Amino acid sequence: MKKVAFFILAVFFILKVSAQTATGITIDPSLNETPVLVKTLAGSISGSLVVPKNLTGKIPVVLIVADAGPTDRNGNNTKTGLNGNTYKLLANDLGKKGLATLRYDKRLVGESISVTKESQLHMEDYSDDATVLINMLSEDQRFSKIILFGHGEGALVSMIAAFDQPAVKAYISAEGHAETGEKILTDEIKSKSGFMIDKFKAILDSLKKGKTTPNVDPSLYYIARPSIQPFIMSWCRYDPIRILKKIKIQVLIIQGNTDLVVADYNGDKLKKVKSDAILLNIKDMNHILKDAPADPEKNVATYANSDLPLKPELVPAIVDFINKVK
Repeated sequence: MKKVAFFILAVFFILKVSAQTATGITIDPSLNETPVLVKTLAGSISGSLVVPKNLTGKIPVVLIVADAGPTDRNGNNTKTGLNGNTYKLLANDLGKKGLATLRYDKRLVGESISVTKESQLHMEDYSDDATVLINMLSEDQRFSKIILFGHGEGALVSMIAAFDQPAVKAYISAEGHAETGEKILTDEIKSKSGFMIDKFKAILDSLKKGKTTPNVDPSLYYIARPSIQPFIMSWCRYDPIRILKKIKIQVLIIQGNTDLVVADYNGDKLKKVKSDAILLNIKDMNHILKDAPADPEKNVATYANSDLPLKPELVPAIVDFINKVK
């Protein structure tokens, strides 16, 4: 599985799966989709709020926190050809079930504006942005409770943002890692030659001491170029297991067994440390929450298919969980 995980990440950062024009999906006529623009100390966050038109009282709202890299509010990444529309599909499907959602472009992505450069970016910047949106939603009288939905790397961002936020009543980890950034990166590099592994370990060792490495072998740029080393340094400070142990709100852990990025044992590890959490294992669901076989080539092919729906079991389980949140 580790080799497969490396394969899929190589697709993200190097191979660029065959891109198709982002056709998008049409939000259901029963829903209102309105733009959101929130100012921050570093710039502004741009997002889309989807709310059912016929409200009969306060309803829950789900804040969707995106995965790693330049992933936009819809769950797409133009640099790699990722065009699954995962978050827009989720917003649409949850909306039809009576739930509001807010999805947004991450800092430095899409229509969100920031003075932050890649070399200045830290994990805390992402959690700070999520916190700004949590505060905004908590002041909106249409919403009864806030649920954080973190996907991939966004699961860790959401964990961090959930602390000391009384308005947040539940947390959903979708395809989230149970391991530290250092462990994830070390596993990914294992397919490289021993010489490259040693070079990468030296970079990690320096980062643990608070020092970046300006001269990096070009073959390691996709994973450790100088401009992303500050982010790696901040990422490696966080242990998802330790954070999850401290979370007091209700938790849903979602794990697909054909996820080539986050192996299915991660869901089990998260559940083990959070016994009162609900673990939802979905057969034949991949990292972008869609039906996919384990075969890497066929699995990756779903990443560029904007018309492929979410796995049918996913949304009903999320709705059931949210409706039971107090």
